[in-house]
Amino acid sequence: GYTCRGNFVRKGLAAVDPSVIPLGTRLYIPGYGYAVADDVGSAIKENRIDLAFDSRGEAFQFGVRNVMVYILD
Repeated sequence: GYTCRGNFVRKGLAAVDPSVIPLGTRLYIPGYGYAVADDVGSAIKENRIDLAFDSRGEAFQFGVRNVMVYILD
């Protein structure tokens, strides 16, 4: 699929709540790397984010976890 900003979903993109993190914001997530807030989702509210991966296996390997998100700009 594609993000709400029109980009093909791939590693380095994240879904966020735009009332908390504006779309287009650059992020750093330890254990994942750099990402751009590029999408929204119905389950993505408040301090929850959804990280994109290049494969389903990578996503399962990363799993569900609490992380510190650093806003770079």
